[in-house]
Amino acid sequence: MTHSPDVLKDSNEDVTYRSPLWMVTQEPVISHWVAELQRICQEQLAYPERNHELRVSLSVVDQMRENFAALIRRGESKLHRLCAVLCHSYLTSWEIHSVVIGEVRELGERFTLVQSLQAGEVFQMTDLDLGQRQLRKLRIGDDQRGWNRPTLVANFLDYEPLELDHRAIHRITSRIKAEEEIWNKVVDELFDLDLLVKRDKQLRHLSRYVKDIFGLKVVVGESEKVRSFHSELGKLRLGDPLRRDLSIPLEENTAGFDFVETKDYLDGTDPKRSGWQAIKSVVRWWGETFEVQVQPLRNYLRERERLSQESHASFRTRREDLRAEVARRIPLYGFYRNLLRWLFLRPDVHPPEYPHLKLELVD
Repeated sequence: MTHSPDVLKDSNEDVTYRSPLWMVTQEPVISHWVAELQRICQEQLAYPERNHELRVSLSVVDQMRENFAALIRRGESKLHRLCAVLCHSYLTSWEIHSVVIGEVRELGERFTLVQSLQAGEVFQMTDLDLGQRQLRKLRIGDDQRGWNRPTLVANFLDYEPLELDHRAIHRITSRIKAEEEIWNKVVDELFDLDLLVKRDKQLRHLSRYVKDIFGLKVVVGESEKVRSFHSELGKLRLGDPLRRDLSIPLEENTAGFDFVETKDYLDGTDPKRSGWQAIKSVVRWWGETFEVQVQPLRNYLRERERLSQESHASFRTRREDLRAEVARRIPLYGFYRNLLRWLFLRPDVHPPEYPHLKLELVD
């Protein structure tokens, strides 16, 4: 059933709402593994002086890594089809561009690459592969430092209309926020990092660096267009012919959007300190959770300019700084990060240790 996207301007924490990351980790193999880790972790937090034992199957770790990768690919495919749904529903004609923001760390400089894509190419490669494919072709020279390989800062797909109508949609942008390593994803869920950060007064200002997985943004001309289009999204119903054309099953959960949460950062009483503006919603569609933003063009361009020019501290760096600060305050969080990193990389070194914890590895 599709719910009306009522806007919450000053909502409190809703205990019935769980993060998209939590919903993603409900894949059975991942869910069972995380639950066992969480049980041991909670026992350690409650009884730090007792002896604890953690048994880890390396074969399960391998299986979970494969399932996580498949889950991301499945969600990404649905996100691209969701963008195609919006294009077919609200645009007359459009072009698709792969946008890559790269950085030469040695020079402290960023640049933007734009490549046109055909619709079929979108489903043949992941967003991360599209971004890395462009950067692998490049070397950037400097008289003093020689040739340098650029690194990926961000990449997304832009669906740009060839003409505007009364909705004034300038672009639809999708971004996969799954570039972080799987061990970070799991340990963040173990400690409910997003909720922990939001509740901590000293860490709350960093909460925007705790990211959801699958997101899209609709950029419209002026602020008054934002609310009208957001209202349209809540009423959208997908017909059978369109779903057949896009290989979307004819099920109730694909016919419209189920709005889980909506927040107004357009001109509400609690605007973002950075000046960022949008109406941001979390929606369920086709069994997946997506973050959907509707944003005015002027604010979007300012945001894109900041992302392109900000070379001293990327989102990834700030997320790492956030995690390092949490690890300093909660040593057990740092231990599980080190443990999961060791498990997934499996280097030829001894595993990390923690007081009163016995680690047993099984095949």
